[in-house]
Amino acid sequence: MTSHGASGSGPAGGTGPPSGNGADDGPASGALTWALAEAALASVEEVGGYAGGVYLRSGTPGLLRMAVLVGLPAPLFRPWTRMHANRPFPIAEVHRSGQAVHLADVEETMRRFPQLVASLPFPFASLYAPVVAGRERFGVLVALRAPTPGVPVDGRDRNRMTRGALRLGEALAGLSRQGVAVEWPGEPVCVQLPTGSGPPVRFGSFAWDLDSGTVTLDDGLLAILGAGIVSPCSIEGLTSLLDPEDGYALWAAARQATGADGRPPVRRIRLKGPDGGLHLLEVSARTRRAATGDGSPDAGRLEGTLVDLGTGLVGSDATDRLPRAILAVDRLGRVTYVNERTERLLGKPRTALAGRTLWEALPWFGHPLHEEHLRAALLSGEPVHFLAHPERGRWLSVSLHPGRDGVTMVLVPEEDPAPLLPASAGEQRTEHVLSSPGDRAAALYRPVALAIALSEAVTARQVSAVVTEELLPAFGGRQLAIYLLSDRRLYLAWETGFPPGFLEPFDGVALDAQVPGVETLTTGRPLFFESMEQLGRAYPDLPMDAHSGARAFLPLIASGRPVGSCILGFDSPRGFSPEERTVLTALAGLIAQALERAQRYDTESAVARGLQDALLPHRLPVRDGVDTVGRYLPGTQGMDVGGDWYDVIETGHGRLALVIGDVQGHGVAAAATMGQLRSAVRAFALGGHRPQDVMRGTNRLLIDLDPGQFASCCYVLLDPETGEARAVRAGHPQPLLRGPDGTTEEVELAGGMVLGVDVRASYPVTRLRLAPGAVLALFTDGLVEQPGKDIDEGIERLRDAFAATGSLPLAEAADRLIREARAATSRPDDIALLLAARWADTR
Repeated sequence: MTSHGASGSGPAGGTGPPSGNGADDGPASGALTWALAEAALASVEEVGGYAGGVYLRSGTPGLLRMAVLVGLPAPLFRPWTRMHANRPFPIAEVHRSGQAVHLADVEETMRRFPQLVASLPFPFASLYAPVVAGRERFGVLVALRAPTPGVPVDGRDRNRMTRGALRLGEALAGLSRQGVAVEWPGEPVCVQLPTGSGPPVRFGSFAWDLDSGTVTLDDGLLAILGAGIVSPCSIEGLTSLLDPEDGYALWAAARQATGADGRPPVRRIRLKGPDGGLHLLEVSARTRRAATGDGSPDAGRLEGTLVDLGTGLVGSDATDRLPRAILAVDRLGRVTYVNERTERLLGKPRTALAGRTLWEALPWFGHPLHEEHLRAALLSGEPVHFLAHPERGRWLSVSLHPGRDGVTMVLVPEEDPAPLLPASAGEQRTEHVLSSPGDRAAALYRPVALAIALSEAVTARQVSAVVTEELLPAFGGRQLAIYLLSDRRLYLAWETGFPPGFLEPFDGVALDAQVPGVETLTTGRPLFFESMEQLGRAYPDLPMDAHSGARAFLPLIASGRPVGSCILGFDSPRGFSPEERTVLTALAGLIAQALERAQRYDTESAVARGLQDALLPHRLPVRDGVDTVGRYLPGTQGMDVGGDWYDVIETGHGRLALVIGDVQGHGVAAAATMGQLRSAVRAFALGGHRPQDVMRGTNRLLIDLDPGQFASCCYVLLDPETGEARAVRAGHPQPLLRGPDGTTEEVELAGGMVLGVDVRASYPVTRLRLAPGAVLALFTDGLVEQPGKDIDEGIERLRDAFAATGSLPLAEAADRLIREARAATSRPDDIALLLAARWADTR
């Protein structure tokens, strides 16, 4: 049987649990896995969940990995096993903020985390708690359960999650102190949930003494397990018959048996027999009192009983007589039951199906579309119906009926006249049958395509264009209107497909107007009208642009803040399935976040551009013997302002100070910091300070400002009379010097640390003399950096281009260097500056 686990001893390594006395024993390599599995399993059960897990920090900064997955098959959730801490998902927010998040239903999730619903558009509740110890953050504890629409997660379950996460945090801190690396670099370990079925018929048992580690088996259990095991035996002998995910459940039960209350719940896990079949093993714990008589619990023992719940792998007479092919899988995707009709339909014996994962037993179920259906059933708890076409087989109607312990699957040949199992009225509306694999693929991947496209849109117009190109075709829409909120009124920002002038009366409508575009925003609820008649009945005074069609009005709300509303129009009447309503509402949240980001960009860009225009010099000083020229090259993508600056300062002592610098980052913060540093350098220079003192003073100022940024800088003090110069450098690229003969070289300036890091940093001075006609060029790294290439290659390219400028006038030479840098290209989202000075001996 295939398992998805980490390497090492114990169940994950496939060699059984560690040897020793008691449940807490085990090698350090498995201690981390035991702690995570126990905590995740306990928390899921305490809050009444059906799945959960733990995300743990990895060896990569800012990246969390799913370490343990409880109650769900890992292959179905591979896209969610990695989570960067800067992503707009609850796991990332909890890890960043250190605050728990509790989402009671899909509507609350859509409002706060639309990306999560867009990627998993199923109704479920989720609880998240940070795993911390003191100030150290290890990861996030997660539990999934059935939604409670309109009812918040109560205080008891919030506290249970918090306590579970804190206990895990303390355990991980203890492991860290013992030298265990509390990181997860690989794939998640799966842990099975105990089953809840009953009543059982018992016919075999064992007892595990947690002090000695000895396991005693009765004759009934020995007969089932075969000749490969004797009694008494070690715990390794028994757990070698368990799948890895079940071994963790057994060890978790043992650890709980030694806990404070000594009363863990009865657990049922699956035991694999010598024939490969699975049997249910019911586990309970008994504690002994210590011999001292103080009443404290001793380790006690764990008792297990093999039970038959009427759902064994061999079908009963009753189920074999059912006119349907039925098989069941547990929550990890393993086949636990097969009836006779399933054998005949699939052409496979039970021994080839039972005990295997669904993907092994039915390889066609590994198709992404079918996996999505199973994911929906496991997460939503609602029945799912679809058509499947097995390889070289006939079409099958497939019904998935999820429950606490797994999923029952009903298979009916498409040509079979018997209908599917009866469905409720609510189910009838949710039933979707694939018309073609392409239809289902479009429904599955359209949230991903839209999210990717929106992440690249910068302005509000670009966002609207993306929605037109991606969202409308995916749902068959023809009309789109986007309104943005400003001063408690909605203003039309984008429209397509509506009759000319039809939407003009609604431009600037107030928030008290009785129109659907307003009400969807003020209530926060989407409005779906399957026909224009339905819309007219709801809003009898609303002008209509067509007599036939359907409309969807979606609220654009980003992180609880109203942004506007979106109208989707369809030419023909149509229904909106619950899945489509969920996806559309989630996508509206993505659109709202993109629009809010675009509005911030527009505002910040305007402010930053104004700052930079005001702070960069509009003209450079004119001095006999020295020509100076500066060139500014903005980025072409993203925020087109930054913290790069240059300056030429007449110091008052007949000297010129040539300055160039680069503040980390882009945007208003970088531009503001740049302005402060430029002013500081200018003040120190005008005060007659030595170059090294100018740099030291600027460094101290940046540290005192504490903007969370650092900056590089190059400062050259030039004597126009003699061509002598003194230069200092703080982490900035070396300048280039072209001699009168055209020879070009890097100037080796002694360097100091970048500004803003170390208050004790010093900046040594380098002295040099310019020959008559020599040109000194200072530049920022945006002029020479290229993605995927060493910066030295860019500097060499600039040096060659600089040498080729020959005897061109300085302004023309600078223009050529900028053009060639853009063509090369430097990073298109970066800023580049060039400051050049030519010295001529005028004595």
